[in-house]
Amino acid sequence: MKQVAGAAFSFFAAGLLMSGVTQTTVHAASSDKNETYERIQKTHKMNWGVKGDTKLMGLMNIESGKLEGFDIDMAKEITKRVDPKAKVELTQITSGTRVPMLLNGNIDSIIATMTITPEREKVVDFSEPYFNAGQSLLVKNSSDVKNIKDLDRKGARILGVQGSNSIENVKKFAPKARIVALPDYATALTALQSGQGDALTTDNGILYGMAVDNKGVKVVGGTFTTEPYGIAVDKDNPKLVKAINDAVDDMKSDGTYDKLAKKWFNDVPGMDWKEVAK
Repeated sequence: MKQVAGAAFSFFAAGLLMSGVTQTTVHAASSDKNETYERIQKTHKMNWGVKGDTKLMGLMNIESGKLEGFDIDMAKEITKRVDPKAKVELTQITSGTRVPMLLNGNIDSIIATMTITPEREKVVDFSEPYFNAGQSLLVKNSSDVKNIKDLDRKGARILGVQGSNSIENVKKFAPKARIVALPDYATALTALQSGQGDALTTDNGILYGMAVDNKGVKVVGGTFTTEPYGIAVDKDNPKLVKAINDAVDDMKSDGTYDKLAKKWFNDVPGMDWKEVAK
């Protein structure tokens, strides 16, 4: 069990990460090397932090009451290979809560559309990339916006989600625009649909999921960044990182990865599942 002081420091470290402040001395709360890996092997449970509001990647199906998506299926398959006896546990998180929950020991790992960045690597450890995403734009069908350059003007409003690196990224490409950070994707989509912003920005995989169920919006402009998704774990867990990397490599070798990518992305208009599966 982690000490209260360690947990408090974890939230402080995560706060620095969320606010964009970086320090080279920030460490995660775990004090015992491979603590998370050993706990999984002992309890035969692996608790994943996953999205519940992101179509295609991680979404709560209100009819079945179950979480569904590419990240969900990946978590289940990886768990089998990390520990064949382990039970999969899924905990819903948001972009803003996922790192604090990981550092506080509420979850063992994160698979939730999380881009690998140098700032995040100071606080958590990542697997190798498992999904090739890129930041794009979602606009209403009636919009004249074609790409990110059209939003680099005074008076333009770009919507994003708190805790996602897309907020900081878009400032570099459209510095004249006003950036509005909202708590989650559902709120951001509603704001776009009601005319509170000119575009919603995040990774293309997430935006395509929104466009599938909402015919009044569309993805435009291609991608203007490279956003490789990684699986995050607490610091000082090299055995778990290796086990996850080995599991993903095995999935790619035996065809499981392609099967899941095709399952979730093959019928999405404008999206090439083979590109994300490279």
